[in-house]
Amino acid sequence: MKRYLIEFIGTFFLVFTIGMTAVFSPGAGPLAPVAIGMVLAVMVYMGGPVSGAHYNPAVTLAALLKGATPPGDVVPYLLAQAAGAVLASLAAGYLTTASDGMMQLEVGPVLVAELLFTFALVWVILHVAMSEETKGNPYFGIAIGGTVMAGAFAVGGISGGAFNPAVALGLIIMGAVPVASVWMYLLANFGAAAVAALLFKRFYS
Repeated sequence: MKRYLIEFIGTFFLVFTIGMTAVFSPGAGPLAPVAIGMVLAVMVYMGGPVSGAHYNPAVTLAALLKGATPPGDVVPYLLAQAAGAVLASLAAGYLTTASDGMMQLEVGPVLVAELLFTFALVWVILHVAMSEETKGNPYFGIAIGGTVMAGAFAVGGISGGAFNPAVALGLIIMGAVPVASVWMYLLANFGAAAVAALLFKRFYS
């Protein structure tokens, strides 16, 4: 149970920080990606030794494909991540109802943006947190948080910078992106994670 609790808490604070800094006003303006990357980094350091600190259904899929997560943990991880995202979205909405409005998304750019940076995120995680060659390194949290921060700066204005189906769920609940866009995030995030995991397994395992 402690692994699932860690996944819930880590996902909660990631999505809550996104809501408070990037979705609802006044937010953190151009510094929102810094806050998001930092909270992810510290949550990864906190939960990495316990659950692997996925906080992302796409990462859980990649870990399963790599063999780093037991199949029996997949559904509980996904449920914990979804619950964390939902409650974080409700908490952020309770604290402030002033929204920056719903993004107008274009299918092609959203798919490309989410594919590229979800791949980058999962690729980095596989190398710094799930590789025997880098086991026990002190930089895994900063590397992971830094990837998300870079992605948020680079394409946050195009796709919302989810790179994570749980974050996409949170963005939908908070009214930042339309419900009808959910398929784009699921396809791009899970697809990129699967490609990253299979490439890693092929060339590095």
